[in-house]
Amino acid sequence: MPLVGTKKMFEMAYKNGYAVGAFNVNNMEITQGIVEAVAEEKAPLILQISRGARSYASMSYLKAIIDTAVAENPDIPIAMHLDHGDTVETCKQCVDDGFTSVMIDASHSPFAENIEITKKVVEYAHAHGVSVEAELGQLGGIEEDVVGVAADDVSKHLTDPDEVVEFVEKTGCDSLAIAIGTSHGAYKFKSEPKLAFEVLEQVHEKLPGFPLVMHGSSSVPQEFKDLINKYGGNMPDAVGVPEDAISKAVKLAICKVNIDTDLRMALTAKIREVFSTKPEEFDPRKYLGPGRAAIKDMVKRKLHVLGCAGKAAECM
Repeated sequence: MPLVGTKKMFEMAYKNGYAVGAFNVNNMEITQGIVEAVAEEKAPLILQISRGARSYASMSYLKAIIDTAVAENPDIPIAMHLDHGDTVETCKQCVDDGFTSVMIDASHSPFAENIEITKKVVEYAHAHGVSVEAELGQLGGIEEDVVGVAADDVSKHLTDPDEVVEFVEKTGCDSLAIAIGTSHGAYKFKSEPKLAFEVLEQVHEKLPGFPLVMHGSSSVPQEFKDLINKYGGNMPDAVGVPEDAISKAVKLAICKVNIDTDLRMALTAKIREVFSTKPEEFDPRKYLGPGRAAIKDMVKRKLHVLGCAGKAAECM
C-alpha cells in the first residue's frame, strides 16, 4: 500500500489505548532497522524527517529510501511526517514533496501568533489531504536545530490546559504536541524526571477524543550509554524519560511518541564497539550492520512499551 496519513492511526490508538512510534530517520541503515522491527512486530509506523535530516541526506534520497520501505512492506501502514517544521513555507514544501503529515512548531511564538501561523499551515495542508501536528508549550533541551528552554525553566513552560480548546478550535490542527516536562536530546535531566501528569490529565479532559503527542521521549537506555562510554565515549550525565512513564502517558490520550536520541545511541554504541574491538576493520558494512541490528532490537522493545505491536492491520 502507498504512504498513509496519521488520522486512522490516531483514531485507533486513542480508541484502544496505545501510541504509534514516530522514529526519526537520517539514512538507509536507520530506516532499515526501524522498518524491520515494525514489520516483525506488525505495528503501524510514522517515519519522521527533520530539517537536519533533509540537509544531511537530501529529500530525494530520504524519500526514495522510504518509498522502498513502503513497497517492501505492503501490510504495514507507514506515514511520512515532517518533524518540527519551523516555517509555513517549509511545511508547504513538504506537503508538495509528498509528506502525509507535517508539524508546524510555532511554540516559541506568543499564543495568538502560534495560532495564526498554525492556521496557515492547516489551511494549505488540509487542502492537499495532509494532517497537521502543532505544539503548545515548550520543551527543554537541544536536538539538532530545535533549542528548548533551559533545564531549570522546563516547569515554567508547560502547556496551559486552559488554552488548548481555543488553540485547537481556532487552528483546526489534527494533533497537538504538549509540554509536560519532557526534554529534547540525551542530556535531558540531572536525575529521573517527574512528568506533569496532572497537566496531561487536564488536557485530556478538555479535549476528549483528540490525539496528543509526546516529544522529547527517548529514554537514553543505560546499556547504550555504558557501551558508548566503555569504548571511548563521554556521556556520564545522560538521563532520559523512563519507559514506565511513557507507558503511563500513553494511557492518557498520548497517541504519538517521538523517538530520535535512542536511535542515535544504539547506532553509535555498536559502531564504537566494533571500532574498539576490531581496530583493523574498515568495511562500513561490518560496523553499520551491527548498528542497524541494535536499532532493530531497540525499536522492537519500544513498540511494546507503546503498546502498538500487533496493531498494524487495524490502522490500514
